[in-house]
Amino acid sequence: MRLIRIWPEHAHFDFMRLRRFSFPLSATLSLLTILVLLTIGLNFGIDFKGGTLMELQSKSGHSDVAQIRQTAQGFGFGDVEVQEFGTAGGLSLRFPIQEGGEAAQSAVVQKARDTFGNDYDFQRVETVGPRVSGELVQSGTIGIILSVIAVLFYLWFRFERELAIGAIVGTLHDIVLTVGFFVITRHEFNMTSIAAILTIVGYSLNETVVVFDRTRELMRRYKTMPVTELLNLSINTTMSRTVMTATTTALSLLALVIFGGRAIEGFAQVMLYGVVICTYSAIFISSPMLIYIGLRSSETVKAPEGKVAPAE
Repeated sequence: MRLIRIWPEHAHFDFMRLRRFSFPLSATLSLLTILVLLTIGLNFGIDFKGGTLMELQSKSGHSDVAQIRQTAQGFGFGDVEVQEFGTAGGLSLRFPIQEGGEAAQSAVVQKARDTFGNDYDFQRVETVGPRVSGELVQSGTIGIILSVIAVLFYLWFRFERELAIGAIVGTLHDIVLTVGFFVITRHEFNMTSIAAILTIVGYSLNETVVVFDRTRELMRRYKTMPVTELLNLSINTTMSRTVMTATTTALSLLALVIFGGRAIEGFAQVMLYGVVICTYSAIFISSPMLIYIGLRSSETVKAPEGKVAPAE
C-alpha cells in the first residue's frame, strides 16, 4: 500500500521569502500585546484574586444579567462581577474577599443560594481566601520564571550560538502571543492557565528542535549552501512531520473545546491557539531569525543537488 504524503517529498517552497511579512506582523502583535497588557491587564481568576466564584444555570434557559447584577449588588458584599457564561442562561458571579474569615465567605454563598436558588441551579461554587490567593500568585509566578529560564538554558547548550538565539526568540514570541490571547479574549488567568503556558512552551521547544536539528545536519552536509536555501530545505524536509503533529494535536484539542465542557474549555482553547502559534513561529520566526543574526558569514557557491531524507 502506498503511503499518503502530507507534504510533497521534493517540495521547494520558499518559506524564507515570507519573512518580510511574518516579522513585521509578529513584531506588531507582540508590541500590541505588551501595550494592552500594561493598560488593561489580565483577567485574573479567583485563584489569584481571592473571593467567591459561583456559576449558575437558569432553570428556564433564560437569564436577566442586569437584574441579577442589581440584586447581587444589593447584598452589601462589595462590587460584584456578573457575566454570561457558557450556554444560554449561564451566569458567573464573582464576589470580592470579605472580612471576617471563612464565616463571612460562607454567608455570601448562603445569601446567593437563598436569593437565586429557586430560579437557578448552582453548578460551581469556589471560595479562596487572601492568604491562599497570595501564595498561588507567588508560586505560579516563580514556576513560570524558573521553567522559562530552564528552557532557555537548555536551548543555549543544546545548539550552537546562532541556533540557540533563534530558538530562544521563537519561544519568547510564543509566550508573549499566548499571554496576548488571554488579554484579548478575557479568559480567566488562573493556575490552569499557567499549566497551559508551560505546555505551550514545551510544544514550541519541540517544534523548533525538530527543524533546527535538520538545519544543523544540513550545515554539515552542505558547507557552502546559501543560508536561505539551507533553511528552506530544512523546513521542507521536516514539513510532513510538522503538519502531521500539528494536525493530530489540533484535532484532539478541538474535540476538547467542543465536547470537553466548561471545566477545560478555556484550557483547550488556549492550547489550540498555542499549537497554531508554535507551528507558525518555528517556520516563520525562529528559522528566519538565523538569517538576521548571521548563521553563515557569506553566501557562496550553491551546493550540489542531493536527496535528503524527509524527517520521520
